[in-house]
Amino acid sequence: MRPNDREIALYRWVAGNERMDPVRAARELGLSRDEIDAALLSLTELGLLKADLDDAARLRPVDPDLVATVVTNSMEAAIRTQQAELHRIRDQFADLRGHYLDSLRRVSVGLEVIPRLEEVRAALNRASEDCTEEMLTSQPGGNRAPEVLQEALARDTAMLSRGVRMRTLYHHTARFNGPSQAYVAMASSLGAEYRTAHELFGRLIVFDRKVAFIPERGDTWGAVIIREPSAVHYLCEVFERAWTQAAPFSDAEADGLERVAKDIDRTIVRLLAEGLKDETIARRTGMSLRTARKHIADIMETLGAESRFQAGVLAAQQGLLDHDSPAD
Repeated sequence: MRPNDREIALYRWVAGNERMDPVRAARELGLSRDEIDAALLSLTELGLLKADLDDAARLRPVDPDLVATVVTNSMEAAIRTQQAELHRIRDQFADLRGHYLDSLRRVSVGLEVIPRLEEVRAALNRASEDCTEEMLTSQPGGNRAPEVLQEALARDTAMLSRGVRMRTLYHHTARFNGPSQAYVAMASSLGAEYRTAHELFGRLIVFDRKVAFIPERGDTWGAVIIREPSAVHYLCEVFERAWTQAAPFSDAEADGLERVAKDIDRTIVRLLAEGLKDETIARRTGMSLRTARKHIADIMETLGAESRFQAGVLAAQQGLLDHDSPAD
């Protein structure tokens, strides 16, 4: 409960006059006698006005801070009680969230993290043995170790012999790599399909559109296995889009080394114009960092550019960014 405007006006009037005169107060405040009497009663009940012990006709104001303390004590107590209840509820739900997170770690919601390379290979072999219809693969980078390709060939040959459709995406730089060319030629003869692109979205292997393997975060050889249907479906859609825009695999010599090199340079120029770092350009074009930096240095020297931004401007002026290569 708090005083209204009339009660505040009357309290101010009493504080400025030593005696309470209802008729005079009503006249000077522009209030009726009933309004004065009601305000006087309320102020007295609130404890803001108190009769003088020696003179009953005299009223004296009481310190509002003291009255407010008395009036708000119960409200503050109620607020403290509600705050304590609020903290209790939050703590209970926080405890429940802890159990929820524990369940996620146990169930993994369709995710499984495999940290070591040996375990990843074992999981891939098991998934390939269970695969009956289709395998989709995105393999960034232009150079794969011969022993890795040999292991993959044995696994892929077994799937192809069972009628499994296999589609793989490589970077265009794989067309310069002898072991990759030999592997693709052998697997293609068994029915596998291969395409290349200047840029890829990342490493991915999907079996029967049910189980997907993606790299573990960081510079590790670990993997994350995804079984959640919506996530796997999304990854397959990403693959299909990249597959549609990619070109059939062929070695660089058959396509013309000069043309392939120009296509790669055009991609690097575009990435430079986007302001990407050397590491990102190397990853997205499937090159080693050293090779990517050599390409960048050669391109900037050829264009006569002193900065990446200037290289992009000069490339645009020379029409190097106007259209993509037919291989894109």
